[in-house]
Amino acid sequence: MDTGETPSDRDLVAAVLAGTAGAFERLVRDHERLCWHILQRLVRDPEEARDLCQETFLRVHQRLAQYRHESPLKGWIGRIAYTIGLRHLEQRRVALAGTLDGEASAHALELEADAGEVEGAYLERERASRVHAAIDALPPLQRTLLTLYHLDELSIPEITGITGLPSGTIKSHLFRTRARLAGLLAEPAGACA
Repeated sequence: MDTGETPSDRDLVAAVLAGTAGAFERLVRDHERLCWHILQRLVRDPEEARDLCQETFLRVHQRLAQYRHESPLKGWIGRIAYTIGLRHLEQRRVALAGTLDGEASAHALELEADAGEVEGAYLERERASRVHAAIDALPPLQRTLLTLYHLDELSIPEITGITGLPSGTIKSHLFRTRARLAGLLAEPAGACA
């Protein structure tokens, strides 16, 4: 059975458990981006996300001996981060999935930026700003799934391993989230700001 774990993951875990100098720091460096993306998209507060990342790696350090190499190390760490983020949201009583009201437009925003390099650069910055604002307007679960799939480029099975959600549920959330984003981006500028 292929777990997706790399030999270097197994070596790294063994080095951390053996107390090798610098091994845990390397583990953190290798997986902090994924941890940050999960937690930042869930809680949307950089300070809280930073604290939750520290809590995640503390938990990883405490429980690394329990890691059984049955799944990739990044999935195991991602699952810990996701669980810590969910627990944090539950304590704050934040609605995880939210509701997707109305029928989202299936048409993406098209920009016409061929009026010169300066105007093109301005429009690209404006578009990026609108995309970020639209993503930030999403409920925590949709933001997180979208980030894991498109930014971290994790597969549906990897996301299932992290979130514990069935693959069909993840696909459904991704479809509805992309449709919602298309609708938000199709609105006049300033409507999602």
